[in-house]
Formats: sequence, C-alpha cells, structure tokens
Amino acid sequence: MFDRAALARVVPFAIYMAFIVVADLLARAGMDAQSLRWLYPVKIAAVILALCLFRRRYTELAWRPPGAATLALALATGLVVLVLWVNLDASWMTVGDAGGFDPRTDGRIDWRLAVLRLIGGALVVPVMEELFWRSFLLRWLTAADFLAVDPARFHARSFVISVILFGVEHNLWLAGIVAGAIYTVLYMRTRNLWMPIFAHAVTNGLLGAWILVGERWSFW
Repeated sequence: MFDRAALARVVPFAIYMAFIVVADLLARAGMDAQSLRWLYPVKIAAVILALCLFRRRYTELAWRPPGAATLALALATGLVVLVLWVNLDASWMTVGDAGGFDPRTDGRIDWRLAVLRLIGGALVVPVMEELFWRSFLLRWLTAADFLAVDPARFHARSFVISVILFGVEHNLWLAGIVAGAIYTVLYMRTRNLWMPIFAHAVTNGLLGAWILVGERWSFW
C-alpha cells in the first residue's frame, strides 16, 4: 500500500500514536498517572530516532530561506492558531477525557518533565505531524505519487479529509480541525513545509508556556 517514501513519513507518526495507545492500555491496567508521564520522553525519543533514520528521504525539508514576509506570515499563523486553540474549548468542542499532562510531583512542577514536554511539543511534534499530515497524507489523497503533487494543487477532497482527521486526532477536535485547515492553507500558499512546521512550533511552544504559567494541564 505504501512505498518507501510514504513509510518514511508514516512510521514516525505511527510510533507516536502507538505510544498513546500503550499509555491508555497501561492506565486501564491500573498503572498510576505519575509513572505514565515518563512514557512521553520515551515516545519523543523514539520519534526522533525514526526521523533521523529516514532523514535522507525528507526531500521537502531541503532548506529554502523564506523571505521576511513569508516568515512573518508563518509567525502570525502560529499565533492565530494559539488564540483559537485556547478559546475553542467548550464542552461540545471536545471529545474524550482531557486528562492532559501534569508535570507536578507533590504539588511542585518537575521541570525535567516540563522541559521535555515543551521540547517535544515545540520541536519534535511539528516536524513529525507536518511530514505526515501536510506533506504526505494531504498529497497522497490526491495522487499515489505524492512527492510529485504541488502543495498548491491538491484536491478539495484531500483537504477536507486530512483536516478532519487531523482534528479528531486531538481532544479539542474543533480546534484541531481549524488548526489543520490554517496550517494547510499556509503550506499551500508558501509551498514550503518549513512554514507550517514553524507555525506549528510557535503554537505548541507558546501554548506550553501558557499552560505552565496558568497550570492549565488539561490543554497538554
């Protein structure tokens, strides 16, 4: 079903999702939440390893210096998504249990866990997710030879399916759909995968800081 180019973009994402399933199964088996927190750095390390192993296949990550206007657009995109994300949190806009990630131990923040979560969310997840959702799935739904698909020339059906799936991957499903649509439009306009990666990193990094300052763990 997938060739090597596709697998290079699917495997890191699949590893990330597999750890979520494992954590859920362990929680159902009675493992306490405090111990399960340490699965996150292991998950991020596994994703980094996969990304490194496949790094030569990520031709879309060849660096092309963006202009100041393009970089400003990506920054603004990340900020807009952040504002929308923290406000699209009504009960009907969520699905499942928003347990979040609480890095506190005996009421005090364990900064090792907090920093690892920030690094994972801001530096690793954006690369892994944009490679899968935008570079791969969006274009693969348009044509099997997805690397030949111009980011500005995908099918409307591909846009809708990939954006909805990106949304339901998250507890805040509506925020996820909106974010996915915005990142996709940015990719389409710039034709440079680094721009949605940068925007995604801005969103996740500042979201993490906002969570830590306000102790709003359910958003993690």
